[in-house]
Amino acid sequence: MSSPTLGALLIAIAYLAGSVPWGYLFGRWVGQIDLRQHGSGGTGATNALRTLGWRVSAAVLTLDFLKGFLPVFVANRLGLDGWWVAATGVAAVIGHCWSPFIGFRGGKGMATGAGAAAGMFPAALLAVPVMIAIVAITRYVSLGSILGSVLVSGAVVGLALAGRIHWSIPLAIVAMSAIIVFQHQGNIRRLVSGTERRIGEHSAG
Repeated sequence: MSSPTLGALLIAIAYLAGSVPWGYLFGRWVGQIDLRQHGSGGTGATNALRTLGWRVSAAVLTLDFLKGFLPVFVANRLGLDGWWVAATGVAAVIGHCWSPFIGFRGGKGMATGAGAAAGMFPAALLAVPVMIAIVAITRYVSLGSILGSVLVSGAVVGLALAGRIHWSIPLAIVAMSAIIVFQHQGNIRRLVSGTERRIGEHSAG
């Protein structure tokens, strides 16, 4: 199989893997609810935490991370060109955010994006402690996600400009970060207006 054919196949597989809506499925299995109809309406780990508890949230977080990480890992192991690897990661995030299995809805893309970024550039996970610190201080998960994405994007662009990493990595991470920020539009508006929901609050958000 030629590299372009294999690359295209892996992109399709990554999109489908990313599209598996673990939060939605756990909501049906564990709580007999449609997670899209509760809390923020997202199907990611944060809404699962608020709606279904930390155990389900941890499972969703892990599975969402893996569906970004594993396609990139496989693409790397198969020796595909960096651009194919990058496209594989972006495809997984697109699948997570706009899953065809649940009406092209989904989550914000943070866990899946982190998995894909880690597969391309493991040092990207160094942003996780910073995100945790932001969330711990402000109690805004959305703020931690947005700033963490921007931080990683800036760091990898700087490394590419310095000739330390291939440009496929920062362009993929910037693309995934742009998707994540786009998916947080509502959160950004609420952060600006002071109405964003904090961890531990029970009002609708």
